[in-house]
Amino acid sequence: MRVRVEGGAPAPEGLVEAVLAYEAALAADDVAALADAFERTPDALRGDRAGLLVGHGAIAGFRARRGGAGARTVAELRIHLAGDDAAHLTTVNVPAGGGRGLVTQLWRRGDDGAWRIAAAHVTAPAPALDARVWRVAGAPLVAGSGDGPLAGETVAVKDLFAIAGQRIGVGVRAFLASASIEEATAPAVQALLDAGADVVGIAQTDQFAYSIAGLNPDYGTPPNPAVPGAIPGGSSSGPAAAVALGQASIGLGTDTAGSIRVPASYQGLWGLRPTHGAVSLAHVWPLAPRYDTAGWITGDGVTMRRVASVGLADAGQGVAPGGYVAAPEVMMSCTRGVRDAFDAALAALAAAGVGATPVDVPALDDLLATFRVTQQAEAWRSDGAWVESHPGVLAPDVQERFDLARDVTADQEAAALAALDRLVAHLDHALGDAILLVPAAASSAPRLDASESELEERRRATLSITAIAGLTGRPALSVPLLDTPDGPVGMCLVGPRGSDLALVDAGLALEAALRNHGETSLGHTV
Repeated sequence: MRVRVEGGAPAPEGLVEAVLAYEAALAADDVAALADAFERTPDALRGDRAGLLVGHGAIAGFRARRGGAGARTVAELRIHLAGDDAAHLTTVNVPAGGGRGLVTQLWRRGDDGAWRIAAAHVTAPAPALDARVWRVAGAPLVAGSGDGPLAGETVAVKDLFAIAGQRIGVGVRAFLASASIEEATAPAVQALLDAGADVVGIAQTDQFAYSIAGLNPDYGTPPNPAVPGAIPGGSSSGPAAAVALGQASIGLGTDTAGSIRVPASYQGLWGLRPTHGAVSLAHVWPLAPRYDTAGWITGDGVTMRRVASVGLADAGQGVAPGGYVAAPEVMMSCTRGVRDAFDAALAALAAAGVGATPVDVPALDDLLATFRVTQQAEAWRSDGAWVESHPGVLAPDVQERFDLARDVTADQEAAALAALDRLVAHLDHALGDAILLVPAAASSAPRLDASESELEERRRATLSITAIAGLTGRPALSVPLLDTPDGPVGMCLVGPRGSDLALVDAGLALEAALRNHGETSLGHTV
């Protein structure tokens, strides 16, 4: 390693050793040592292409599910002194896989005499393919018709949809290894190609799409550009991240229990779960057919409107919603930040002349219990045989869900289906043809270092809300209208069956009303 100090002065005592110790900790994925290498202040900074982490807690938490940085050697170290106890460092590193990386850091010596990082910016060699986001990609992978309403758009396809000449991997390496080459392309994909969009590639999913977190032990956790250091949401994690990163303009995903709405909510995107059955699921790997839907994720509502018009062209979209309702019961499962943001949005809408009438919905625990039992029974029928014949392959949380699914008896499923009929009748009576406004998720995106118990708690709370659309088969649209101290959250519009396009129009209208109200309020305060 070449070391050069500006002006030819000697390097401060202990600084080079601290840099080398940090590099060794990276190679060993020594999370504790890496955390200790940064100043324990709320102003510590670490930035890379995924975004900026602010504060020691966020920096330490980001490493929890990251894994090691990969083997590399430091080829060059340049030091610019900034007094006796501070220095700006630039290192050039050579990863084992090739290329060159660049790291700039501000190091400061603390009262204990130890050197620590106050701010860092990391520039890694550009990967040909980020395997956390994409399983396979091209330029494009499949070209569209070249003409049509989606000409110029690019699509990230969730790894559940068949594309002729490719394989379906369902987010599991062992499954992909024995998967057959697909001979036909799923109609949901073909509709976008026929409308002129290009398919960039096949994007990652949670294992068997049986999660809403976005964590995948086989390929890694996709980044969340909206909240660096937080999970992306799943199971349409890859398509959502691709859109949020600007690598695709459309994400084609599936939503069974929230797998489009949740990643859209966590990443500040638009996400539409269509009316159940409105979009063909032919040549799409199932999870729970009673609830499975195919839908889209976009960065803005105008693009969503164009995509939905193509994807729902044959779905009979003649239903017009009537007014807005809200369910106070739903807010009990949400974090304080979400409740405050939702209440503020409702108040702003009311001030803009858009009111929501309160309605009673069934107890959230009843909705969740009924949904989970019926979903579990279907998930085991869809994937249980493969899971049982491949022990030890799945992540512990996904395996646990399949274990619970395996144990659902015929009598338990029958009782849950009877309860489902009663709950749907209650919901249909309460909601009528109105649009229900609820948070798309019970919280903002949890941090990467969130405990398994916290993730499960957030999962249960969110599923108790997303189950409303799942049980009733109603369309649900997540619109990025809520801001919390910890990141974006979607406002979800749940409309009557067959009102999908009108629902997108309503989302655009709410977005405009809140924007115009904000501008008016700002004008009054100036």
